[in-house]
Amino acid sequence: MSVPSPAARLEAAFRAIATGRMAGLPLCNPGLGVEAVDFRRTPTGHWAGALITPWGINLLCLPDGEAPWPRAGADGKCQWRFPSGDYEFTRASEDSLGEFHLCSLFSPALEFGSHDEARQVAQAAVTALFEAPAAREEPARAPGRRRFLGLGA
Repeated sequence: MSVPSPAARLEAAFRAIATGRMAGLPLCNPGLGVEAVDFRRTPTGHWAGALITPWGINLLCLPDGEAPWPRAGADGKCQWRFPSGDYEFTRASEDSLGEFHLCSLFSPALEFGSHDEARQVAQAAVTALFEAPAAREEPARAPGRRRFLGLGA
């Protein structure tokens, strides 16, 4: 049986972190809350989306419960393939969530003036992640984390 969207579990776990061990740290943006954005199935059946926290915006991949979960290498890194390209994620774990993989987009996220602005960027990142690049005449190069958002190399 497939696991339902992890959005509610993610938000509960990271709200507890935000009010606990991350509370008051200078790398936190007080204008940002915790929100799981646009979680959807990956081509392999797992869950992927963006997570906004006061300290960063990350892409996250979480297990479905049925499909085989990719093992991270000895360095804690794992490659994930999406329609837009291949991306390097880092293994992470939280007691209330178990293992997941994350790819940092903004850390810290101090450049955002509001949570709405951060949500728009997170939504754009997830949309871009799941869209195949337009056909090009030159060979496609795997996009970097920020390049696929149009934010530079």
